[in-house]
Amino acid sequence: MSAGVPLVQSFDIVGRGHENPSMQELLLAIKQDIENGTAMADALGKFPDYFDDLVCSLVAAGEAAGVLDILLDKIATYKEKTESIKGKIKKALFYPAAVIIVAILVTVVILLFVIPQFKVLFNSFGADLPAFTLLVIGLSDFVRKWWWAIGVGVIGVVYGIGKLHQKSRKFRELIDRAALNMPIIGSILHKASVARFARTLSTMFAAGVPLVDALDSVSGATGNIVYSDAVQGMREEVATGQTLQFTMLQARLFPHMVVQMTAIGEESGALDDMLGKVADFYEEEVDNAVDALSSLLEPLIMVVIGGLVGSLVIAMYLPIFKLAAVV
Repeated sequence: MSAGVPLVQSFDIVGRGHENPSMQELLLAIKQDIENGTAMADALGKFPDYFDDLVCSLVAAGEAAGVLDILLDKIATYKEKTESIKGKIKKALFYPAAVIIVAILVTVVILLFVIPQFKVLFNSFGADLPAFTLLVIGLSDFVRKWWWAIGVGVIGVVYGIGKLHQKSRKFRELIDRAALNMPIIGSILHKASVARFARTLSTMFAAGVPLVDALDSVSGATGNIVYSDAVQGMREEVATGQTLQFTMLQARLFPHMVVQMTAIGEESGALDDMLGKVADFYEEEVDNAVDALSSLLEPLIMVVIGGLVGSLVIAMYLPIFKLAAVV
């Protein structure tokens, strides 16, 4: 559009050039609606799974002000920044989770297939076994006997938690609040939520969306129910005439620096610029924190896995060492 290509033709070009058939169908359906006289924001609003209220609000503001191409560019930048933050958070959480799962699988394999072989060998000794060895053999026997019940139980718990998380807002709030209070990870999640808040509000305010309406959309973009509820409360206070920086201070979730920069932005009339600087700062903070966490976790997880597997190996070799000492 910045090159002067009409909106309908732009959708036609993007839609026909997309590799995903479902996206082709969606974009061409939007193009058809626009051709029939529907506003672009309304056409996008028919597909809430792809275009949230925030995007539709920004597009509507761009259409009303006649700067749709500029707003679409801002939306693209906003999406790139927020998706980058999401990717970093997933990276911070995925690696340790994946390694822990692998460690559990390795332990289960050892308990199911390796320990029983040693048990047969130890029975041929006819000697008393160390308590630690007996404990590991007992654990192996339990896993071999009840592996199916353990598997069903794990699947049931995971499924139940997933369903509860999907249907219960209180449960999601409990999980989100607990995550924010976790050591190290909690700090990263706080910074990520502040970055999303600042980036989203900066983008919407720069587009000319009224502050109260902008906060309504921002509440769903923070990525955390605790922050979402706080922003909704801030919106209600702002609607009564309170300043944004005062409501942020009352929420007790935002760092002092963020509140101060917001106050400066409100006083100088450059709120969008100040919030953009806040977003830049905290996005970099998240990036650095995730890198530091990865550097810390990699050796720590290796030590934990080594200790776990090593303990099983030691338990199996203790009787052999004891027998060798007697001989």
